Amino acid sequence: MTPELILLVIGLYFLMLVTISWYTSKNADSKAYFIGNKKSIWWLVALGMISDSLSGVTFISVPGNVFGEKFSYMQIVFGYVIGNFITAYVLLPLYYRLNLTSIYSYLGQRYGETSQKTGSFYFLLSRTLGAAARLYLAAGVLQTYLFQPFGIPFPVSVMIIIGLILIYTYRGGIKSLVWTDALQSVFLLTALGLTLFNLFNYINWDTAWNLVEQNSFNQVFVWDWLPKNNFFKMVLGGMFIAVTMTGMDQNMMQKNLSCKNISEARKNILSYNSTLIFINFFFLSLGVLLYVFAMQKGIELPMKPDGKVATDGVFPLMAFNHLGTWAGLIFIVGLTAATFSSADSVLTTLTTSFCIDFLKVNPEEVESQSNKNRRHIIHVLFAVAILISILLIKQINNGAIITTILTVAGYTYGPLLGMFAFGIFTKININERGVIAVCVIAPILTYFIDMYLPQITGGFQLGFLNLPVNGALTFVGLWVLKKEVSN
Repeated sequence: MTPELILLVIGLYFLMLVTISWYTSKNADSKAYFIGNKKSIWWLVALGMISDSLSGVTFISVPGNVFGEKFSYMQIVFGYVIGNFITAYVLLPLYYRLNLTSIYSYLGQRYGETSQKTGSFYFLLSRTLGAAARLYLAAGVLQTYLFQPFGIPFPVSVMIIIGLILIYTYRGGIKSLVWTDALQSVFLLTALGLTLFNLFNYINWDTAWNLVEQNSFNQVFVWDWLPKNNFFKMVLGGMFIAVTMTGMDQNMMQKNLSCKNISEARKNILSYNSTLIFINFFFLSLGVLLYVFAMQKGIELPMKPDGKVATDGVFPLMAFNHLGTWAGLIFIVGLTAATFSSADSVLTTLTTSFCIDFLKVNPEEVESQSNKNRRHIIHVLFAVAILISILLIKQINNGAIITTILTVAGYTYGPLLGMFAFGIFTKININERGVIAVCVIAPILTYFIDMYLPQITGGFQLGFLNLPVNGALTFVGLWVLKKEVSN
């Protein structure tokens, strides 16, 4: 597949997004930008959440990660399903009852302004790093197969990608994203289905199952207590990841809060939730088929400097070099959809959280031109922050991005879990002066527990349980800060 053809596909795709954004953002004000005028169609939001949650990481990293983790990733998906039910029936009612635009306004009402800003800060940090990691993975593929042949360096290629995203997001905000993200979910899922269909024609099915069994690619459950992918660790960790990265995450909640009422928002969450197991199963199946195909054809897998398989490079290698032009075309459409959808809504929700939680913007008020200009500037500044983060990740990344994102989430979302849980399940008032210290100390303690626990216990790894441990430490810290009990 030539770089010129890739450029044509991305160009046409981008023009489609710009057209939709232009049409949906006409006469858009701050209320449209922040909450879509409370008129978002629930099934469009549900469809858009698929691409929001999957992104280029799922499209590339989950299939590649099958080489090391087999099918055990499904265990964490089971946890996601449980966690999303908690979001639908515990957190959504809270947000709608308080009529929130930024969900961290709850922390301000429950504890005070310092807590609201602390919660918002952890979201801004988490989502900036998460969006950068997701975008880095996709940008790396586009760099290899599109920009590098034209002699464009990686920093410039990332600037181009982010610039394209800025063009169709800075005006319409949530009102536009509900439509563009839904469309991108359709392209992403279509690319998955067509890739699987195409790959079926290349597999020698006489020997396929033997290769699957020999390499244990069909292993789903891990009952050994020591490794990080133990069943109970993965399910429990997945549950808390879903609660925090969906229910306590402004990026995932903002479009839900733009629905007409809680009934429609809940239908959105539950509809999206019902697709998770099937979609992730097909992505993992894709990974198994890619490795089986590589072994049958004797294809040399991409390697890292340490001699291990570069799992994030497996799918792109097969799509562009071994499965024909059709497969490469499908891959680039799916990757483009995943790339744009994973970053566009993040820029909008980062801007929303900063404007409301730090600048105290009221989305219900008529927005002046100076405030609109300030919002646009903040939108661009977060794009710059993501760009810088991508360049830093490029220097330090040495593993599958999906693992990196979930590990980082355990440290950055833990304080949010503890703060929300303490506020919801207790009536205790706290001394706010210590909130920042608690939310800094808890992740640090979690890091050291994660590091030294295997040495103390003979190999027991915390894995994705770092998130609930972090949240529990934050909860205990807030308990220490208790001031009085209200009647």
